[in-house]
Amino acid sequence: MDRLKIKELPLCERPYDKLEAVGSEHLSNAELLAVIIKTGTKSFTAVELAQLVLKMSHDGRLSSLNNLSIEQLMQIKGIGKVKAFQIKSVLELSKRIASSDGIVHHVIKSSKDISTLLMEEMRYLKKEVFKAVLLDTKNQVIKIIDVSIGSLNSSIVHPREVFCEAVKIGCNSIIFVHNHPSGDPTPSSEDIKTTQRLLECGDILGIRVLDHIIIGDGKFISFKEKCII
Repeated sequence: MDRLKIKELPLCERPYDKLEAVGSEHLSNAELLAVIIKTGTKSFTAVELAQLVLKMSHDGRLSSLNNLSIEQLMQIKGIGKVKAFQIKSVLELSKRIASSDGIVHHVIKSSKDISTLLMEEMRYLKKEVFKAVLLDTKNQVIKIIDVSIGSLNSSIVHPREVFCEAVKIGCNSIIFVHNHPSGDPTPSSEDIKTTQRLLECGDILGIRVLDHIIIGDGKFISFKEKCII
């Protein structure tokens, strides 16, 4: 039996027409993704392809789709390289929008504020990423910089890279943040050793190290609250 043509499909399977008729806020996740995918195949509509992509989320969360590779997306029949690139691009863009929203001038009053700011960006990362949150005299975020990617140790996280931008823009204080891909935020001996070294460098430069936050999967540990620093 031949499949229906697009114009013969119900409105719910015509995401472009539905978007025009009722607005993007009324489209489902699959319909929004179908707009990006644009076209279906002989076997699947664009909406059905989008549903197959969404099913690849291991925990049902949209944010975990960021971990999908181009190769994984292309395993879906009907998702070629171009469509995979389109999907990855929109996922990356949405992640950047979410992570940048409200960062500048965001006031940090506690470790919870840092968690709120960076948890969703960092909890699903497959590698350790070390960040420095640069603050002004009012504890407002001036900038967040990526310092290193890889297992945290004193050779990778060098004080020169950590404090170079901080000195350049004249920040008053700094908070370090990195993730544990295992999901367990418990600090390792190397985490503590590296933090102590950076703390000493901050003292020399006159830049206060307020805290070091380790982010796990939905949970975090503050070195300050644990009296590690």
